[in-house]
Amino acid sequence: MGRRTAAAVLAAIALVGLASAGCSSSGPASGSASGQATPSATTVASYWTEQHLHDAHAWFSGRVRLGPPAAGLRGLAAIRVGALFVHESSGDHYCTASVVSSPGRDLLVTAAHCINGGNGGGYRSDIVFIPGYRDGKTPFGVWTPSKLLVAPGWVTSSDPDLDVGFVVLEPQDGREIEDVLGANTLTFNPGYKNLVRVTGYPQTAAEPVTCKNWTSEQSATQLRFDCDGFTGGTSGSPFVTDFDATTGTGRIVGVLGGYQQGGDSPDISYSSYLGDAIHQLYDQAIS
Repeated sequence: MGRRTAAAVLAAIALVGLASAGCSSSGPASGSASGQATPSATTVASYWTEQHLHDAHAWFSGRVRLGPPAAGLRGLAAIRVGALFVHESSGDHYCTASVVSSPGRDLLVTAAHCINGGNGGGYRSDIVFIPGYRDGKTPFGVWTPSKLLVAPGWVTSSDPDLDVGFVVLEPQDGREIEDVLGANTLTFNPGYKNLVRVTGYPQTAAEPVTCKNWTSEQSATQLRFDCDGFTGGTSGSPFVTDFDATTGTGRIVGVLGGYQQGGDSPDISYSSYLGDAIHQLYDQAIS
């Protein structure tokens, strides 16, 4: 949340042009989404030893919580959520990402600032997704991306209304991530008041934290969520409404990020509004 690191990309990687529509705070505008192919899965995964996972830091921000960490919830509340680890010149870091339903059954949603530096800084590198991550353990495996995608308005100017990114994952042993974990669905133009569960990986706890509360309108292009304990590392956490505790699924109506890259304090968080521009970006991610 509000993570700002060096924008150097360590690996030589090819840029892929993907047609999409960008937007600004006033709404959609024509543009070209910026996508990136990634290094080989073997090269990336081999870096992430248990020690490197332990040593990774949350993206730095002002979201430091005083006192004991919020209590985490285990089980289905977090099964489709994982830690998104990034290796670059400034060190090893992590955010949060979650599996979202797609025709290819291979898609994650997270904050754009977790995978792209914005302001012309380029894509982050050596990314892996570890669902259900706990204390260096990888209960559902280590998944590597085949493509990263954010909107052009984020790439050029870190537009907070476009702080949503998509990660297409490589299959593992012939199975897609959704085959293994299932997925939540994305809901676009969901309105501003939704009762949501937000689950993410904070720097102040050894496991994910989950909190339930209503969202509200921060602005026409931003949602607000009030709940303590969402410190660094929770960027990209899904805002899930209509959560079914039996199946562990629901509808995603926001992604922690946006204004102040998610917020400057751990008790107030934000999300870019999932409007038409984010819908168009999703359509490009699944094309």
